[in-house]
Amino acid sequence: MHRTIFTTPIVNWLLRGFSVFWLRLRGWTVLGSLPVEAQRSVFIAAPHTSNWDLPNTLMVAFALRLNIYWMGKASIFRFPFRGLMLWLGGIPVDRSRANNLVAASAQAIRQASGPLQLVVPPEGTRDKTRYWKTGFYHIAEAAGVPIVLSYMDYGRKVTGIGPLFVPTGDIDADMLRIKAFYAPFKGKNAGQFQAD
Repeated sequence: MHRTIFTTPIVNWLLRGFSVFWLRLRGWTVLGSLPVEAQRSVFIAAPHTSNWDLPNTLMVAFALRLNIYWMGKASIFRFPFRGLMLWLGGIPVDRSRANNLVAASAQAIRQASGPLQLVVPPEGTRDKTRYWKTGFYHIAEAAGVPIVLSYMDYGRKVTGIGPLFVPTGDIDADMLRIKAFYAPFKGKNAGQFQAD
């Protein structure tokens, strides 16, 4: 995987201090820590209802000492922002054409020389949607890594790392259990998040 802000010495240290300060100043509580067995994992990013989710997620990642990569729509990687978005850990996803994103993502996780957490928003959009995309599930299953139920609850200003979830292969039953965990949380635009 490419070099990111999380693997850039000194910058990482400075931004961790700023992130912890800023989150506290804004009244956020960051909970949990990454278990050793989840050093390589797939993170669910939910609820995802606002453009503010990305900068807030980056700050939470610094606060929790994570090494994240995140998936975003290809249009935000256009000139002149491409280099910055890649440095922030972004991976462009072109939703207009079929590609082998699941296999490539799983291979990147397996081949990583150190910790790597891939953040995937299951809604696939900031708009209200009833159906979650299952790419995060298939990536975790193919890579043989756990899914981390991370969350950002704007209603209570609580964010962090929830329980680990290991795919059983019964995707319908697993999705029901995963969505049940997220049901109480509120996104920044609360009316746009649905986890039932």
